[in-house]
Amino acid sequence: MPETSTQKPNIVMILSDDQGAWALGCYGNPEIQTPNLDRLASTGVRFKNFFCTSPVCSPARASILTGKIPSQHGIHDYLCEGNGGAGQSSISFMSGHLAYTELLSEQGYHCGLSGKWHLGDGRHPQKDHEFWYVHQKGGGPYYHAPMIRNGELVIETEYITDVITREALSYLDSVAGDQQPFYLGIHYTAPHSPWIDNHPERFTKLYQDCEFETCPQQKPHPWALTDVMPGYANPRDNLIGYFAAVTAMDEQIGLVMDKLESKGLLANTIVCFMSDNGFNCGHHGIWGKGNGTFPLNLYDTSVKVPMILSWPGVLPSGKVVETAFSAYDFMPSLLELAGVKNPTADQLPGTSFVPELLGSQEKSDRPVVVFDEYGPVRMIRNENHKYIHRYPYGPHEFYDLVKDPDETTNLYGQAGSDGLVEQMKSQMDQWFHRYVDPALDGTHEGVMGGGQTDLAGLYSQGQAIYRPNTHA
Repeated sequence: MPETSTQKPNIVMILSDDQGAWALGCYGNPEIQTPNLDRLASTGVRFKNFFCTSPVCSPARASILTGKIPSQHGIHDYLCEGNGGAGQSSISFMSGHLAYTELLSEQGYHCGLSGKWHLGDGRHPQKDHEFWYVHQKGGGPYYHAPMIRNGELVIETEYITDVITREALSYLDSVAGDQQPFYLGIHYTAPHSPWIDNHPERFTKLYQDCEFETCPQQKPHPWALTDVMPGYANPRDNLIGYFAAVTAMDEQIGLVMDKLESKGLLANTIVCFMSDNGFNCGHHGIWGKGNGTFPLNLYDTSVKVPMILSWPGVLPSGKVVETAFSAYDFMPSLLELAGVKNPTADQLPGTSFVPELLGSQEKSDRPVVVFDEYGPVRMIRNENHKYIHRYPYGPHEFYDLVKDPDETTNLYGQAGSDGLVEQMKSQMDQWFHRYVDPALDGTHEGVMGGGQTDLAGLYSQGQAIYRPNTHA
């Protein structure tokens, strides 16, 4: 992998929360204002078809960090009742699962995290992060947010998107002059709910006259949890808040890029922007993500996320990658860009997308297929079709993405689809069989979308560790 100096590249990993790929200007949304992210895409590489591994926060984030699917790391739902951060038993869910930050640290990287963790035992720094400013929970108010600073529980009175940035830039200042490279994770809670009365007026004003044609409010989906998510009762005000949260975050990302430029770091810094999972703001008649419905859903709006990579002088400028990739491909790709070996790579499902970034002419034997799971719900998706299987009894779904890209007509069980469904189901079963840890297999877990309270699988000793979906 080419480098711009003898030093390994610095890495800034920016992660948003509950942001569908549709919610960015550079992804074709003419209503939302994201000038800094649009500029990042114009000077870097934008992935048109990038997917999370699970359409809910904690399992998706664990998969980004470890390269494992949920049925390998055992987080199958968002962590609740304090386990996401500081409260209760504060289980260390990531113990025993190798993270890419640990591999970077072994190679001399400083590692810091500012923002959302939501992977358990948040009071204690983990995965070789030397700087650790994190959220106590998985989300919450943007003013008076519960955070953890230097191991102490604090309440931040200021707008938390700004504070997360300020803490990140302070850490960047402290390591920028060091001879060692740095990794900095900036994990915003934006644009996760709440949306009303939670964002500065100068951002909500931008959308007072917006038509929100990019978020058509359809009749509620038959599976929609209309009594859970506020968007059904007051869609316009919630859309204003959601869009404002994105734009406020975008402004802060601009400050991060300005800091890198002012310190002369851009030429040797990989900047990545990604979301943990997608989100529906009325799309398909749903407010929420995978657990915005029951049965849990895997619509593209729930699983397709934005992904932008920039490394000036190394990665191409303004390139759009059409090939489908997944968050389980992120770890091998990042490590290859950094020139760091992973001794456990053969145990992971991901494939590096670096050859695609650099325009390699070599043909990969990797099928252009992505997989998702959310507890007992699994998905296989290629360029033309998507099949969703729900264990043990269904309902199952099959979509022709060429004729029906918005996934409006379920063709499962209809004449002419059986052969392709059988073929895709077989391919999906073989793939999951190869990578699933039988002790942590999501198809054997009672995931209902209401949160996970303990370690999964055999470790739970038969306890009921998943809550009914009382809130998404």
